[in-house]
Amino acid sequence: MKKHIALISLVLSCSSAFADSNFLKVDTYTIKADQDYLSATPAKNNNGTINAIIEIPTGSNEKWEVSKVDGSVINWEFKNGQPRIVHYLGYPSNYGTIPNTALPKSLGGDGDPLDVLVLGSAMVQGSVAQVRLIGGLKMLDGGEQDDKLIAVPVTEQSPFKNVHSIKQLQQQYPGVLTIIDTWFSNYKGAGAKVDIQGVLSKQEALDVLDKAVKYYKEI
Repeated sequence: MKKHIALISLVLSCSSAFADSNFLKVDTYTIKADQDYLSATPAKNNNGTINAIIEIPTGSNEKWEVSKVDGSVINWEFKNGQPRIVHYLGYPSNYGTIPNTALPKSLGGDGDPLDVLVLGSAMVQGSVAQVRLIGGLKMLDGGEQDDKLIAVPVTEQSPFKNVHSIKQLQQQYPGVLTIIDTWFSNYKGAGAKVDIQGVLSKQEALDVLDKAVKYYKEI
């Protein structure tokens, strides 16, 4: 039991300091930046890291996303006329999007920018984090492919900073992947059709990223 508590504390910890948000609050449901970070920020950096725009910090129950119409805006999603709240435990990792990407259904995506889970301490909403891609989670949501790439921070404060693959994650932090799998399988409730199909290796995740970058450039 103590091991389980320690593991959950590690995943949900909010003690580290990260870059300030590039977005400022407009109102309760909107934060906005001075530029379109979705198109102006590269997906990949020269040092091998990728960029993740943080939409939802670890532990939050609010569902926010970068606007597909205006990449300078992050909105609190509305569903049935109400701001969307996840009626489950808070997100087990930071949740974000990778700029300058898009993956159509013909290539195994949903047409949107790639989703990315950034393990570890809560990051500032609206910050652009340099992270290392280590793999992914293959997932069907409502019958449509909705894979989530998995990454780790490269900051000195992160306990995951030296993790380079899913295999290494499972060896050094057993149970983390199980927590993520369990959360996504259940966060939408008993009636939701969410099917976890397996895990993507680091190379498979990089292949998905390359396809999404190439497709985004083409469109």
